[in-house]
Amino acid sequence: MYDVKRLRLLRELADRGTLAEVAAALHYSPSAVSQQLALLEREVGVPLLSPAGRGVALTPDGALLAERAGEVLRVLERAETEIAARAETTTGAVRLAVFQSAALALLPDTLTRMARDHPGVRVEAVQHEPESALRRTAARDFDLVVAEQYPGHATMRHDGLDRRPLVRDRLRLAVPTGAEVAAIEDVAELPWVMEPRGAASRHWAEQRCREAGFEPDVRVESADLEVHVRLVESGNAVAILPDLVWTDRPTRARLVLLPGDPHREVFTAARAAGADRPAVRAVRSTLEAVAAG
Repeated sequence: MYDVKRLRLLRELADRGTLAEVAAALHYSPSAVSQQLALLEREVGVPLLSPAGRGVALTPDGALLAERAGEVLRVLERAETEIAARAETTTGAVRLAVFQSAALALLPDTLTRMARDHPGVRVEAVQHEPESALRRTAARDFDLVVAEQYPGHATMRHDGLDRRPLVRDRLRLAVPTGAEVAAIEDVAELPWVMEPRGAASRHWAEQRCREAGFEPDVRVESADLEVHVRLVESGNAVAILPDLVWTDRPTRARLVLLPGDPHREVFTAARAAGADRPAVRAVRSTLEAVAAG
C-alpha cells in the first residue's frame, strides 16, 4: 500500500506547482520533499515526475496518482469530520481566511460570540485576498474562507469547495461631504483612490467609470480600504466602496447610489469533505448570524 504522507506530497505538488511551494506550505525543505517523492516513485515503480525547466512536472502516471491521492485525502478528511461529529463537545482549531472589509465588519463580533458559545474552538484568522484564499482553502491551507464576488466578475471555481452566501453588500460612490455630486458622471474630473491593478474591485470600478464615459484619474493605489475611507473623508479623492466598510463607524462622506444599485456577493467556502466538521460549522454559522445582524 502506498504511503499516505508521500501521496499527500504528490497531491500538494499538483495543487501548488513547485517543490519550493510544497516545502513552504508543509514546513519541509525542498530537498526533503524531493527525497520523499523519489521514494514514492520507487514504491510505485513508474516515473511520476519529469524535469521541466528548473523545476519538475507530473508525468501522466504522476497526474493520475495525484488525482487519486486527492480522493484519498478527501476520504480521510470526511472520516475526521464524522468522528468529530460524534464528540459531545465542539472543539478543535479552525483556520479562517478573510479579506479586509469583512474582517473589520464581521470578525470582532464573530470572535466574541465564538468565545462565549464555543470556548473549545480555537479560531486562527488571517487577512487574505479572496482569490488566493479560495485556492489555498482547496489546497488545505485554510479550513474556511470569507470571499467576495463582484457583479459580472465570477470568482474561480475550485473542485471540492462548498460555497454558501453570507451577505449582499451594496457598492456606492463615496465622495467628500459637501461635494456637489448626484451621479458617477459628476466625478469625471476628480482624483480617485482604487485598489491595485489585478484586484477584482479595481477592474469592476474602472468598468463603471468607462460605462459613464470617462477614464478615472487614479492618484492613489492601495489595497487598504481604510486608506480609501480616509482620503475620501479628507476631501482628497473619491472611491467606490462597499457598505461593509462603514460598519460601526460614523460616515463622514457622502454615499451616492450607482446605476442599477449594484451589490457584491460575500460568501463563505469550505472543503466539502470538512464542511460538516463541528468546529467549522460553528464558525460558519456564527459568521452568518453576525452578518444577518
